[in-house]
Amino acid sequence: MPYHVTIQPTDHEFLVAEHESVLDAALREKGSVLPYGCRNGTCGSCMGTILSGAVVYPDGRPPALSEREEAEGKALLCQARPRSDLVIEAREVKSGQDLPVKILPCRVERRELLAPDVMRLYLKPPSAERLQFLAGQYVDILLADGRRRGFSLANAPHADEALELHVRQVPGGFFTDYVFNKMKDKALLRFQGPLGTFFLREESTRPMILMGGGTGFAPLKGMLEHAFHIGLDRPLHLYWGARARVDLYLHELPRQWEKERPNFRYTPVLSEPRPEDDWTGRTGWVHEAVVADYPDLSEYEVYMSGPPAMIDAAKPAFAARGLPEDQLFYDSFDYAPH
Repeated sequence: MPYHVTIQPTDHEFLVAEHESVLDAALREKGSVLPYGCRNGTCGSCMGTILSGAVVYPDGRPPALSEREEAEGKALLCQARPRSDLVIEAREVKSGQDLPVKILPCRVERRELLAPDVMRLYLKPPSAERLQFLAGQYVDILLADGRRRGFSLANAPHADEALELHVRQVPGGFFTDYVFNKMKDKALLRFQGPLGTFFLREESTRPMILMGGGTGFAPLKGMLEHAFHIGLDRPLHLYWGARARVDLYLHELPRQWEKERPNFRYTPVLSEPRPEDDWTGRTGWVHEAVVADYPDLSEYEVYMSGPPAMIDAAKPAFAARGLPEDQLFYDSFDYAPH
């Protein structure tokens, strides 16, 4: 029996089958686009509040939903299955575009080692196909055994002849081991995309703070290059956190942007600089650098992408500085479950 779901405050309504997630049902509905990221319950991007009704999780409470949040009525809509009609308070995405999700073959046009553990891949779709996407979205690489590996698009939508991915080598990682040790140029892959609701909100006029950790720089690079391309003139401040200097694998690129763009600032932050780095810049945790520079975040938009520990530490710190929930956008980079 399908259940009736109403999203507040927009009053969008749709039906959800008993054995499907609220998010899966919403994604079928035009005019009701809910935020999501990983779609496996580990990132928390699809969190909403159950105002009335009940949901269950067939595989148990998802990792990104704490006991406290569940007790407060929060739910991860990518995993929640309805057990009654629902009224849900959730922020909806308004992109102004209807982007088809495609499954396409592609060829590895070029590989470039950016750091000892970071490889840049350029993927070339068929000549008759272009992937239309929003700056900051991601694609899933489809492996032969049915597994998926998600990677953010590091290029801007206008530069779509090849898709740029930044792949960090994971110890024991099935796909990343292939990329670093076995993959050849011109190798064939398949991907699905575009996916995700982490993208640049072009219609806003608020100044932007972008914070990346490690390869979390990738989607921010795409957002910034798109912002420059369309002539976005609001203030843009990029913070890039890494352990050592070598991990700022494209450090010279934002430094060049800073010279060329009067509305752009760049602050790299190292948590464990090495003696040979001869580092004189900021040190510590990257989110602490943000709150030190911006004690009042109430008038800003913040985009952040990187490891879950960074995201989890930053969210309460930014909220304490007055950042409204609907002005925070994030993408949590986690390793794929085995």
